[in-house]
Amino acid sequence: MAIKGNAAKRRTAPARRPTRLRDTELARTPANYAPLTPLGFIARAASVAPRHVAVVHGPIRRTWAETYRRCRQLASALRRGGVRRGDTVALMAPNIPAAYECAFGVPMAGAVLNAMNIRLDAATIAFMIDHADAKVLLTDTEFAPVIEEALKRARRKPLVIDIADPLGPTDGQRLGGVEYEDFLAGGDADEEWVQPRDEWDAIALNYTSGTTGNPKGVVYHHRGAYLNAIGNVMVWNLPARPVYLWTLPMFHCNGWCFPWTIAAMIGTNVCLRRVETKAIFGAIADHRVTHFCAAPIILNMLVNAPETMRARAGGVVEVMTAASAPPATVIEKMERMGFHVTHVYGLTEVYGPAVVCDWDPAWNAASAEERSRLKARQGVRYPVLDGLKVGDPRTLAPVPWDGTTIGEVFMRGHIVMKGYLKNPKATRAAFKGGWFHTGDLAVMHPDGYLELKDRSKDIIISGGENISTIEVENALYRHPDILEAAVVARPDPAWGETPCAFVTLKDGASLSAEDVVAFCRTQMAHFKCPRSVVFGPLPKTSTGKIQKYVLRERARGL
Repeated sequence: MAIKGNAAKRRTAPARRPTRLRDTELARTPANYAPLTPLGFIARAASVAPRHVAVVHGPIRRTWAETYRRCRQLASALRRGGVRRGDTVALMAPNIPAAYECAFGVPMAGAVLNAMNIRLDAATIAFMIDHADAKVLLTDTEFAPVIEEALKRARRKPLVIDIADPLGPTDGQRLGGVEYEDFLAGGDADEEWVQPRDEWDAIALNYTSGTTGNPKGVVYHHRGAYLNAIGNVMVWNLPARPVYLWTLPMFHCNGWCFPWTIAAMIGTNVCLRRVETKAIFGAIADHRVTHFCAAPIILNMLVNAPETMRARAGGVVEVMTAASAPPATVIEKMERMGFHVTHVYGLTEVYGPAVVCDWDPAWNAASAEERSRLKARQGVRYPVLDGLKVGDPRTLAPVPWDGTTIGEVFMRGHIVMKGYLKNPKATRAAFKGGWFHTGDLAVMHPDGYLELKDRSKDIIISGGENISTIEVENALYRHPDILEAAVVARPDPAWGETPCAFVTLKDGASLSAEDVVAFCRTQMAHFKCPRSVVFGPLPKTSTGKIQKYVLRERARGL
């Protein structure tokens, strides 16, 4: 039977196409898009709280309005001195106001900041000056002797600006033609500073440790710096107006992006020229410090400080620690002293911290020892890190989440470096398979929390068994007479390798190698225990990392 009328029309009418979002006519304009950059944080701080103290350094107090003005002056002076977009400006300075100002003023000039490790030797500094094509070098007068030698070795001859810090040496040698404050005075704070054309533009250059051969230059972009600065706020629940103590070197991964983080939260930066136990406790008491970052070696210094030195203002102080896995016993002792420890993990290639041991409130019911063990795990990815996994080093296939299967840590996303400067081969190798290869070995626990077991170069293979140096070190730190410990592989004709422990004892303590081995046998399987024990101070980098490559050489020479 034929269908007539409206019913027929309804049956034969063509189906309407589903509505789709058509955004081709929606253009990117200055009204709705700006490249991400952390430089805007200081402009906001100066606008919102111009009279709030931004920087403390001995008797010096500077507000956010003053600090912002000085950063703009620095940018202007650099531009007038010939610095152009993309040029490198090198810095050799401890944690002083000038270093903080460089974190903003140098990229405000469109340049790239290369903050150098203050403990580097002249040959390495010369390599960095040449490799980075440094156009300007700002240097604290304390480091004049090593910088003078580096400049003799370097092919490039950058403009040298001396920083005569009031708390530095009174008779420091001047290497350049102008001092920092005079150079700053030549700039105009009212000049417009240079915005990045693209958030992918470089903001900083950081060199890796370079334990073998020349160090690699890790390039950061504005986007990553902005995001990791915000990531620090998120994982630390950082409140507005924190009082932050600079125990972490500003040259180390640009202070883990905290120069920009503290500006974002309109905090107060308490500078610390020398990281010493007495100075840390004194600053906490004098300035009512609320937050600081430090390597585990600094925490170990604090927990072993004399009782008379520990007097400080009341209230819990938040501590973020990373660099190497902190022994659980050190975390436990810190928390007994009134410090609340947040454990993070990262590398130079990911702007500093990128993984956090995000605390589960359910763990509060655990024993103090168990809480410390849980907190010693590295944890889960930052909200601003797109991907994190532990996988097979060759296939990248994820390992089982069983807490025992070891694999390599892989990362990818917004806070991974642009790459290694002038080193495409190393960049390709680091990014093979679409992930950043960290070289760190870890397990993944059933709850999704990562726990480092070693660097790939540090794992000990003894008689075909893998031994984690971190596990052995944690056992050593449980001994009440051991101040510091590090474990490396020592060649062995029968076993291939065996653990060799380097140990520093506490003042007044006395232990034999046999005592140390016997203690370890009460803590772990016997095959994991050190076969050799060497007593004495441990070599360290300026960020507190124990230089295991030095210890490996010593172990080979035993």
